[in-house]
Amino acid sequence: MHFETFFRDRLDSLKDEGNYRVFHDLERKRGAFPRAMRHCGTGQRDVTVWCSNDYLGMGQHPKVIGAMHDALDRLGAGAGGTRNISGTTHAHVELEHELADLHGKEAALVFTSGYVSNWAALGTLASQIPGCIVFSDALNHASMIEGIRHSRAQKVIWKHNDLQDLEAKLAAAPADAPKLIAFESVYSMDGDIAPIKEICDIADRYGAMTYLDEVHAVGLYGPRGAGIAEREGLMDRLTVIEGTLGKAYGVVGGYIAASAALCDFVRSFSSGFIFTTALPPSVMAGAAASIRHLKSSQTERDLHQLRVQQLRDKLDAAGIPHMPNPSHIVPVMVGDPVKCKYISDLLLDDFGIYIQPINYPTVPKGTERLRITPSPVHSEADLDHLVASLGKLWAQCQLARLPMAAQ
Repeated sequence: MHFETFFRDRLDSLKDEGNYRVFHDLERKRGAFPRAMRHCGTGQRDVTVWCSNDYLGMGQHPKVIGAMHDALDRLGAGAGGTRNISGTTHAHVELEHELADLHGKEAALVFTSGYVSNWAALGTLASQIPGCIVFSDALNHASMIEGIRHSRAQKVIWKHNDLQDLEAKLAAAPADAPKLIAFESVYSMDGDIAPIKEICDIADRYGAMTYLDEVHAVGLYGPRGAGIAEREGLMDRLTVIEGTLGKAYGVVGGYIAASAALCDFVRSFSSGFIFTTALPPSVMAGAAASIRHLKSSQTERDLHQLRVQQLRDKLDAAGIPHMPNPSHIVPVMVGDPVKCKYISDLLLDDFGIYIQPINYPTVPKGTERLRITPSPVHSEADLDHLVASLGKLWAQCQLARLPMAAQ
């Protein structure tokens, strides 16, 4: 085999299908988010970012930046090693206390990313509990799927958010087998929300543990930003709550919150935790500052929800099709990979709007979309510019509009 030819041919196929991912060279501007500088062949240009998972703009918040500067000045750059050897700093301990308090759990454990926390925690629990069967929602994130796969435990996939299917599959499993139900609260591509209470009710009937991924909800929902489970008063019913520090909290890292014994168990048996260099203390300090702020401030969440509703209303008025859902994620549906990439390119080149196209395999073929994430730091003028630009490109690409469009 000529390996270089193989690589190029496969990449060319992705490009022909409209599924090749382009990483644009952007430089965020401190204090000016969602503005960024784009570096490209023609020079530099200001753009407005509409697809960031920094949902509340906390990556630019003065408290977060100040805490990171202070920790960097006091403690230096790196953590010094793995958590097991020399990388557990007081900043890590303080952050884990904040996270345990946030979710009403005895303990928390921080990982280098949300992906790693899912992979390590699910992989460890499912592999170490003898005979464990994992019941995984069909639309779970790749990190959850990989963790379950890595465990080599028996896996049963249940239809997305389908309670009857979940219960039927639990009922068909051996009654004495340990069971773990893994699911998300907010699903990142469609923006729908799991029926957490009903899943917990089913788990109780079958003696199953529950593992809830709240990465797209922490910071954004609940009176202190602990997520959908907090908003619905269900945190105490979940065995494990997993979250991220890299989205609404604006920094980087992932974590689980659970009983002290479960967290210690994962800490003691997970290779994904034991053998990974710890995140720098400055990052931990910034995350803790962000969490503390959002525990007491509702301002960002209120304005965030307002901007989401305003965008939906403006899209409706323009007849631009978007997937309805009860969350903050606004998927504008294109339904064609080439056109989706084309619209994304024109938005960036002609209108200074940055939205990455979401194509297969992230979403099923035929459901290609622009995944828009409004934030409290987007202005109403930003919303108007976005919708007007989409309207022009919708006409240019001869895409269908909703009947209610104001023509």
